Amino acid sequence: MTGALLVVAFICFALGVATDVIIGVQRRSVRPIPYLLGMAGSTLLLVVGVRALNSAGMAFDLSRLVNLGAAGLLIDHLAGLFLSLLFALGIVVSAVFISWVMPDNRNHRRGIASGYLLLLAAVAGIILAADAFTFMFAWETLTVAFYMLTSVGRDSARGTGAAWSTVGIGKVSGAALLIGFLLMAGRSGSLTIANWGSIKSGTVEDVAWLLVIVGFGAKLGLVPLQVWIPVGYPAAPGPARAAMAGIAANVGVYGLWRFLGTLGRPPIWLVIAVLLVGGVTALLGITFAGVQARLGRVIAYSSIENAGLIVTGYGVALAGSFVGSTPLVAIGLLAATLQAITHAIAKTALFSSLAGIEAAVGTDDLESLRGVGRRRPWSGGAFAVGALTLTGLPPTIGFVSEWFILEALMQQFRLSGLAIRLGLAAAGALVALTTGLAAVAFIRVLGLTILGRPTRQVLESPRETGVFAKAAMVILALSCLGIAALSPWEIRLIAKGLDPIVGQSAILQALKSPWVLQPVFPGFSIVSPSWLWVAMPVAFAAVFVGAIALSGGRYLKVRRVPAWHSATSGVSGAAEYTAFGFANTLRHVLGNILGTTRVTLPIEGDDDIKGEHLHLETVTRVVEPVETYLYRPMRRAALAATWTAKKLQSGRLNAYVSYMLIALLIALALTAALR
Repeated sequence: MTGALLVVAFICFALGVATDVIIGVQRRSVRPIPYLLGMAGSTLLLVVGVRALNSAGMAFDLSRLVNLGAAGLLIDHLAGLFLSLLFALGIVVSAVFISWVMPDNRNHRRGIASGYLLLLAAVAGIILAADAFTFMFAWETLTVAFYMLTSVGRDSARGTGAAWSTVGIGKVSGAALLIGFLLMAGRSGSLTIANWGSIKSGTVEDVAWLLVIVGFGAKLGLVPLQVWIPVGYPAAPGPARAAMAGIAANVGVYGLWRFLGTLGRPPIWLVIAVLLVGGVTALLGITFAGVQARLGRVIAYSSIENAGLIVTGYGVALAGSFVGSTPLVAIGLLAATLQAITHAIAKTALFSSLAGIEAAVGTDDLESLRGVGRRRPWSGGAFAVGALTLTGLPPTIGFVSEWFILEALMQQFRLSGLAIRLGLAAAGALVALTTGLAAVAFIRVLGLTILGRPTRQVLESPRETGVFAKAAMVILALSCLGIAALSPWEIRLIAKGLDPIVGQSAILQALKSPWVLQPVFPGFSIVSPSWLWVAMPVAFAAVFVGAIALSGGRYLKVRRVPAWHSATSGVSGAAEYTAFGFANTLRHVLGNILGTTRVTLPIEGDDDIKGEHLHLETVTRVVEPVETYLYRPMRRAALAATWTAKKLQSGRLNAYVSYMLIALLIALALTAALR
């Protein structure tokens, strides 16, 4: 039965691609068909995932089909967990796509549906792969899907650069995984991933660990391989961004989880590096998210922040694996998995909302989107809930996941090594700072964009339409809120999925009682997100009633006072507070990270050269340190080496023979040295 569901699901994806390629997008009645097929395929894979969580593992041999040796699929509890999460979101994103493609006044392009369905098929292939060949084939297919989606805007220089950045980092990721897989396959004598657990500890395993983390970390967006996300996600069309960030990026999480259960004890230097890189990634991502002028880039940088939070929790699990502490592995994996679920749902909500908002208003510029939540309440409401979730405020699922991450990082006193304790402490400090900055970043978006006074551009935009998109917005918003109330059940579900890695019983130690949670270790701290849903409304109601009673009824009366000439709601025009102005403090306080520079320039069109009435404007710029100080120097060095190599092409035969002779002598010398 499971095999038949898988076959039908992939057939649905293939039929959707064929519909998009053969018929195209000109006929309005045909446009939603590929996404309906994507919804059907996602539903079937969701059923497979739920069945896998509640049954024993199942394997399928594909060696006769591909005729390339060992190849197969494996469906165990871990695969079931990720299939259930990602393809539940696949159903929702497909629904958003259906509403997004229906209007005729948009620039519909052939290939968007193909790229999206190829992405879904590749994600399923990665999760189900049981051997190196199947895994790498699906991984490279996902890179192709990313290239297809980000190259839709290739008619502009920015779109072309985004596509090449995305595929470039994708190839780096694939190369790292390929080399790591070859090392493990060569040492174990097998291409089956499950057999790589027999490799003995040593240099080869340490190198394989590093390559695996680099490969999967590049897909997630770890520093310094995060540069493709701020340009790649915004370059994708509409809801495709939700598919890339909410669905496809989580295959990096799945890969890290899978190989934690496969490889042995990690080296201590790698544990500390993962903790520090995760913390720095989170801080860098949210810092740049707080100063962006375009909503798409704010959300993209937030993805980098969440990648750092997830990997920091994973670092705690690595620390537990290094010292042989099963509870520490359990709390690290549980915290990271909760954050991955939070990010997947909330980021899908943000990018799905942005798809409709940008299509209606025509831009994602923060200043132009003022008050868009009032004009489009469905998208604005889902966006607000998703933003509050990523801020980590109760009673959302973001509060639960970030609480677990901070609690996991506080367990460093249980370890004996000074280096690893310092690594956990440093990561904890970085994560704590990140959570504070996340509130600043998203309050700016909510208060000054979604809930602000509508601009003329927003008022002139069409109102919200599309039953499928509205239903998807409601589902995503309710998921961000409702799953928090049901967090004990969520943890039980995660415990089943993580059973192949750490054991279900270790994860279930996080349940102090049916409705009270603890960070696996008893007697440390507790929280009850479920009871918060009761306590918070009661507390708000009590404060409201008390305020009315103590004010003698004056609390509800309208008071008119002169507006303070600053950022209040009574000020409009040039004196009104803007999203740029709100972030200006952050630009200066964190100037060392942002590389903030201020340049004063004359306003264009001012002809007063005497300076008596010369109007000036101050332009504030920020510098991305990884791109500026790492990739640009590397690019200059590569171009210089290329120009030098071109000089060797003289066109003379004797020169080429000399090159061959030199290469032969070098090869002979290396052969002799290796003997």
